[in-house]
Amino acid sequence: MVMRIGGLASGMDIDTLVGDLMRAERIPLDKLAQKKTRLEWQRDDYRSMNQLLSDLDKVIFEGINLQGSYSKKAVTSSNPGVVSATANGSAVNTTTSINVTRLAKPAIWVSEGTVVKDYTAPKDVKLSFEVTSGDGLTKTTQTFDIAKGDSLNKIISNFNTSGLGVTAFYDEQQNKFIITKKDTGDQAALKVNDLDTETFMKDLGFTNAVLGGEIATTGKTIGDTAEYTINGYKTTRATNTFPISGVTYTLQQEGTANITVASDTNATVDTIKKFVDKYNETIEAINKKTAETKYRDFPPLTNEQRKDLSEKEAEMWDEKAKSGMLRGDSILSSGLNAMRSDLYTKVDAGYPEYDQLSEIGITTSKNYLDKGKLVLDEEKLRKALADNPDAVMKLFTGTDSVEGIAKKIRKSIDTTVDKIELKAGNSLRTNAQFTLGRELTDVDKRISAFEQRLADVEDRYWRQFSAMEKAIQRSNQQSMYLMQQFGGGQ
Repeated sequence: MVMRIGGLASGMDIDTLVGDLMRAERIPLDKLAQKKTRLEWQRDDYRSMNQLLSDLDKVIFEGINLQGSYSKKAVTSSNPGVVSATANGSAVNTTTSINVTRLAKPAIWVSEGTVVKDYTAPKDVKLSFEVTSGDGLTKTTQTFDIAKGDSLNKIISNFNTSGLGVTAFYDEQQNKFIITKKDTGDQAALKVNDLDTETFMKDLGFTNAVLGGEIATTGKTIGDTAEYTINGYKTTRATNTFPISGVTYTLQQEGTANITVASDTNATVDTIKKFVDKYNETIEAINKKTAETKYRDFPPLTNEQRKDLSEKEAEMWDEKAKSGMLRGDSILSSGLNAMRSDLYTKVDAGYPEYDQLSEIGITTSKNYLDKGKLVLDEEKLRKALADNPDAVMKLFTGTDSVEGIAKKIRKSIDTTVDKIELKAGNSLRTNAQFTLGRELTDVDKRISAFEQRLADVEDRYWRQFSAMEKAIQRSNQQSMYLMQQFGGGQ
């Protein structure tokens, strides 16, 4: 930075004079900076509108677009302490009677001998077991390592994370090592695969462990299958939780319960209400943005202007300056019109009595100030769902050959989002890839060039004033010389 001191000869405040001159010179640069700020505000407003549309698209995709949203089931149990249940969309609406006479239980192996609490592994060993599932359908070989010096707690941890499908623990009162199978059923087995494993298990108190045999014989409690009667049919299962025709039952204890499966109309209504609310929220925000007043007398503040205002004054100014960036925007207006058209379109999915939203209780508000918001008649919607849930579903989801309302709106949203991204980009695009970005790059180049020009102009002003100072200094020196000469002649 060059230090300049002027006015020594002339007595003039050169610094202030140059500053005032440069302030006038900077006016075009300030206008460029304001233009850049407006472009950035407009870009950010476009992107916020795109975020709103993307959020609406997500609600549609995860809600009214999915057939599963219309086939949810509500399950109730007359005695949930005995049997509880859940159901998927394929379950038939019905009531099932279940009488539980025995719960499934896991196999348990208890060491026949004892093992002291401070036991540590005498050497490194790789344990190997043949594991049979509780239903007897699966046999696997599982191995895991025990290191020399491992404590009893570490050994227990290794068993629990080994892939054996067991839970191990130590009974301090009886000094017993206990292994419990995680799955239930009467076919579970845990057999020794080699001599190292046999020796180690005997160290843990499983004195009857032998190569090719169970880790415990007298210490084994065989697992049990569940026994129950369903609608008069008596049967058994290896587990307490099992699916039948789209319903997953969980047996809790012995006793009787009736399980009722019915269509969950409340869940479907909630899904449709969520869409209506999100649609209204989206178009309200877009309508508000495109109708904002544009205050032409409030351009973006320059840094110098901001210094002269209080924080509150600057905030109020910015609010007006930012207003109207998307006023009357054609991209957003055409996007809203396309979505409104989608909502009014008939869907010929084979149900003429329910081929429009108005027929299931969704209409446009009659209040013109709402600007196209939807109104939901929940009672009418529930009646349509009770009369023909498949028709309501296809009105939104369509068929293989007919587009439903959900797909139509999503296509309109995609079109609008694409147009906005061509105009304002997104976080992944460079300035060269969208219109406003290219304008910003051009303004940046112009600002850079103008700043260089201003530096040259300021330098020229200082050179001119410096030349003036030198001339005044020479004049003063000459005057002093003449005065001395005249004074000497007297």
